Amino acid sequence: MSANSSTLPQPENLTLRRFGYLLFAATLFTFLLVVMGTLLRAAPQGQACPDWPTCYGSFNLPAGDAARLDVVHRALAAAAGLLTWLAAGWALFKLRSERAIVPPVAAAALLMLAEVLLGGGLATAGRLPAALMQPAHLVLGVLALGMLSAAALGAFLRQARPGQPLRLSLERGFARLALAALGALFLLMVSGSLVSALDAGTACAGWPLCRPEGPAGWLALAHRAVTLGVLALETALFLKAWRSQRSRPVTLTAVTGAFVLLGGQALLGAVKVARGFPADLAVLHAAASAALWAVQAVAFYSAAASTRSADEEAAEAAQPLPLGPRLKDFLLLNKPVIVLLLLVTTYAGMVVGGRRLPSLELTAWTLLGGALAAGGASALNQYIDRETDKAMQRTAQRPLPSGRMFPAEGLAYGTGAVLASFFLLACYVNLLAALLSLAGMFYYVLLYSVWLKHATVQNIVIGGGAGAIPPLVGWAAATGGLNIPALFLFAIVFFWTPPHFWALALVRRNDYARGKVPMLPVVKGEAVTRRQVFIYTLELVGLTLLMPLFHMAGSFYLVSAAVLGAWLIYTAWRVLRHGGNKTAWTMYRSSSMYLAFLFLALVIDVLV
Repeated sequence: MSANSSTLPQPENLTLRRFGYLLFAATLFTFLLVVMGTLLRAAPQGQACPDWPTCYGSFNLPAGDAARLDVVHRALAAAAGLLTWLAAGWALFKLRSERAIVPPVAAAALLMLAEVLLGGGLATAGRLPAALMQPAHLVLGVLALGMLSAAALGAFLRQARPGQPLRLSLERGFARLALAALGALFLLMVSGSLVSALDAGTACAGWPLCRPEGPAGWLALAHRAVTLGVLALETALFLKAWRSQRSRPVTLTAVTGAFVLLGGQALLGAVKVARGFPADLAVLHAAASAALWAVQAVAFYSAAASTRSADEEAAEAAQPLPLGPRLKDFLLLNKPVIVLLLLVTTYAGMVVGGRRLPSLELTAWTLLGGALAAGGASALNQYIDRETDKAMQRTAQRPLPSGRMFPAEGLAYGTGAVLASFFLLACYVNLLAALLSLAGMFYYVLLYSVWLKHATVQNIVIGGGAGAIPPLVGWAAATGGLNIPALFLFAIVFFWTPPHFWALALVRRNDYARGKVPMLPVVKGEAVTRRQVFIYTLELVGLTLLMPLFHMAGSFYLVSAAVLGAWLIYTAWRVLRHGGNKTAWTMYRSSSMYLAFLFLALVIDVLV
């Protein structure tokens, strides 16, 4: 939300904010409803409850997993419906003048009512009507999800435009292209639902072209044609956005997210078929489809609600974008040195967890996914901290605070990289590794960057958990699970983080003070920080020496950990006794090399 939203009259500002949160909740439950409904339609048992609204004549939780999933689906429908109808009532009674917000909310309420009624009919329908009603049920849910997503965005955009009611316009070519992509995507989802319900895929053998057998075959072939159309439109929209919408955070991020989600959905679909429709990939495929539709609806709404003229978009598109400097700036958004160190710990987790060198294919996909995740999170961190970075000498020349890139570009790139990382890890490594990586990104971006960094002097201590997740990702990639030894690797990086970053904070304490970041030397002073650096170093080295005692490492690692630990303790002792920026900088650099060499020693110990 922009800073000028505070100029809104307080009651109006508060009403719109609460209304936006209500719409977000309704959107979330509707998203879950669409995903669950897609899975139930794809399940062999279909609708497990023979009656409605009860299940086997009772409102109690029934026996059997299938029936219970059906009940969960109905509970989600009830929650989504109630939230949507509440939002519609709120909009009609308190926000009637907001013509760009009220109609989609009212339409979503009507669609949700129709979907609930149709769902009741579907639960008790015969076999033939169900084949026709299932696609209609999906269409209603998808349309409601799109309406709610657009309205939720409208509520938050309205707060950023005090005294300026939102107006949607298709005068700009980009908005019309976004609408075309949204319409094509809707046709894709409808045709896909019909192909699935009628089992039309069997009448169109071969890919991508086939010799269709009857109407069902032509339906399947038409679905493939629509797929190619969606791909072409989304690609054109993506390329045009990165020329003419680089200053628009919501538009550029939504278009980028939709483009990556489309690729991820296609990848999940291909891998799902190749692996015999495993349940985890089926869930992800359904979630990606629903998310793609919602994000594309946001992209269109944002483009249509833009206050810029076509001439302004053309002027932005005409700006020169030299390839070399652009590539360098995108590389800097990733913080490549930090990414490299995180990949070292990831690979060590793979070797130590698997007790052998992982295959080249597994290594490549895991490290590529890890690099995209870490780089994307770094870009999002720089987007969040762009104003703070501008006030600090060390970070003022980064791409965003220096003005070489629009903030929207950092936000869009970071979002796209994190999404791409998740899809690659889920498809080519395993779901646990993908979820761990995603958890690390949420930890770093939301828990640390948004909240902890500016809230408490313990920001680095608590936030260190984000950097400690990569070895767990590597371990999960190699073994498919986690155990106690894996947590030792997590703990090593966790205890390494405070002395490493506090050493940097000692050197840059004036920078952090100007940026109003409550780092330890700014709040508690240099003496306290030097003492804490030494204490945490002792704890870190002691922890590393425990691993051989629990038979988690051998003699080579023990000797290496002892030598490296003595070196680090000596460096920390110099920080404690002598102080000064030079010794603190030496500690900062030495601790980076220490972690890399320690994990290298773990790898060699396993292999030798």
